[in-house]
Amino acid sequence: MRRTFSWLPWVLLILVTLGFLGWQQYQKPKSQVAADGIKMPVEKIEPLVDTKRAGGIDSYSAAVKVAAPAVVNIFTTQKVKQVEHPLLNDPAFQEFFGDQLPEQFAQERNENSLGSGVIVRSDGYILTNNHVIAQADQIVVGLNDGRRALAKVIGTDPDSDLAVIKIDLNELPVLPFKLSGNDVGDVVLAIGNPFGVGQTVTQGIISATNRSDLGINTYEDFIQTDAAINPGNSGGALIDVAGNLIGVNTAIFSQSGGSLGIGFAIPAKVCQQILNSILKDGRVVRGWLGISLMPIQQDNILEPKQAGVVVADVLPNGPAASAGVKKGDKIIEVNGETITSASHLINYVALQAPNSTIKIAVVRGEKPLTLDVVVGERKAQNNTSQYIPLPKR
Repeated sequence: MRRTFSWLPWVLLILVTLGFLGWQQYQKPKSQVAADGIKMPVEKIEPLVDTKRAGGIDSYSAAVKVAAPAVVNIFTTQKVKQVEHPLLNDPAFQEFFGDQLPEQFAQERNENSLGSGVIVRSDGYILTNNHVIAQADQIVVGLNDGRRALAKVIGTDPDSDLAVIKIDLNELPVLPFKLSGNDVGDVVLAIGNPFGVGQTVTQGIISATNRSDLGINTYEDFIQTDAAINPGNSGGALIDVAGNLIGVNTAIFSQSGGSLGIGFAIPAKVCQQILNSILKDGRVVRGWLGISLMPIQQDNILEPKQAGVVVADVLPNGPAASAGVKKGDKIIEVNGETITSASHLINYVALQAPNSTIKIAVVRGEKPLTLDVVVGERKAQNNTSQYIPLPKR
């Protein structure tokens, strides 16, 4: 029997070998030709962040399960008087009575609003925004587990827009304060009751820290976030991915009334200080100088920013006036600490106990002076601005 020889397997083997060698050659780093004609190898560039690293978070459900039960819905009712009567549209009636309308035409009605709060102690103490419960005749707290209870106001602090209320219920969940620092870029979650739709969680990052000079509150040291915050979120929690409370949501910057990705929360450290002060004294005690301030004007914007602030006005018989501070003085230091802005000075003085003495270094004209000022006690007051404190719905 004659034996035949097949060339087909050998041809296929040769083609596969050549293809493999060509593929290897293609995978080698290509070279580029420099200006002088010398071939230079192109290096492989590694990414700055390893997106395939192990341990990445793809869900925040664990943090939400820890924190959400301690975030409550707050329903407030305020009784208001509204004048309603058919004669009000009669020009003769309006001309006769003017603005002094008879009391019998006034009808009382209830005005409702919504907000959020955070349970911070197991004995029923809740932190929320002052503007959520201000002037409320009745406050009802709704828990995540379906329970409801009437709340009473323990204390308020309009200057920071915080308030402490209390409910009498057992087995309450508590959200712990995170007092360590927060970094720009950290992932955060906002929990609250926006527009009354029910408890909602939104996610974002910390956009900035130590935001001040915004005109929202008298004392400002905000965390800025792009987590969606809307009316009804006021007093709700801003948490980290571990479920710790890092702030209380309080305001948004908006021209439409809705979220534009610029929200502000009061840091947990400030919240804890306000809570402890209200529980101890029934109010927040702060130091006060009795002056208004403005930044130092610089003619050359390319020059480094100058330290200090300028005294724009001095309250007669106030602590600063009694110590000899005058309009136009440049305040450079307080107790040896360099002052960088008006909010820096206000916050520093606020921490000083009333009747304590501080040393203020000023420049009057070209002459440096050191004045001893006996700190007074500041009275609470409210501010208004273009920033929306997420009030009522």
